[in-house]
This record gives sequence, C-alpha cells and structure tokens, in this order.
Amino acid sequence: MPSFRLRCCAALLALAGVWGQSAHAQPTRLDDSSSPRAQIHADFRNAQMLDPHTISLPFGRVEYRLATAAYMGRQARIYYVIPLAVAGLRSPMGMQVQWRSSGLFQGGMGRPGDRVLVWTGTVRAPWITESFDLQLRLDQRQLQMGRGGSLRFESYFEIETQP
Repeated sequence: MPSFRLRCCAALLALAGVWGQSAHAQPTRLDDSSSPRAQIHADFRNAQMLDPHTISLPFGRVEYRLATAAYMGRQARIYYVIPLAVAGLRSPMGMQVQWRSSGLFQGGMGRPGDRVLVWTGTVRAPWITESFDLQLRLDQRQLQMGRGGSLRFESYFEIETQP
C-alpha cells in the first residue's frame, strides 16, 4: 500500500504543478491604438555626436494610452518591449533606447529585443496614460540606411496578470 499512496501523492503534485503554471497569465500585448502616435521616426537633424562613433538622438515626449479595462482590479506587471528588428539597423547592439517617465512608470533603458519591467501594481482604471521622454544612442557603424531611408521602430507594452 505505501507505493499506492506514493503514486497518488506524486500524481497530485504533478497536477498541482500544471495548475500552478496555468494560473499565471501569459504576457499580452496592450492595445495602444488610441495613442497619439505609435510608430516613432528618427529625425537626425537633432542628433549630437558623443564620440567618433556614437550619436545621441532625442525624440522628445511620446505619449502612450494603454487600454487596461480588462485587467481592472488585478495585480499586474507592465513591460516596455523594444522590437528585435529595427529598420535601418544592422545589429541590436547598435542601438540603446533610454526613457524617462512623466508619471507612474519607471524610467530605464534597453536594446532591441529587450522587455523591460516598467510598472507593478493593481490596475485601477480602464486606461493608463503615460509619457516617455525618449532618447536613442546609436553606433553609426551599425546603421544601414540608404538615401532617404530612416530609422524606425514600434515599441509596445505587454501586461502579465498575477493570481
């Protein structure tokens, strides 16, 4: 009989593990379609040389309006996601995005392909409006833009809810 009890306990532990994993929500992209502008375009007229290879490129303030109604009352984490593929860039190591928040979110930095935690808490409203002062640092050697080309990317936010 001890082996029967042992098998039952093992089966219950396995089921608890499966249920525990499914209790955590998968990351979901937040709808930001009502934001004033979702795609960011670089204007190199504002660029400053930091050293012979590095350009600092300020974008100014970018406002995001995130639809969070489906998550109201729930504990959540929100991440700022920088896409891996950036038009006009050879390698993710050639660009660093830096941001300062003007509200609830944390400032930070990341490179293409990064997913950076910017907020943790209870979602209390159907919309979260946030502004970032964005700035890029670019390695000129990693740029591949033809004549009339531009550097552009569409960052976005993901949310994970917690049980």
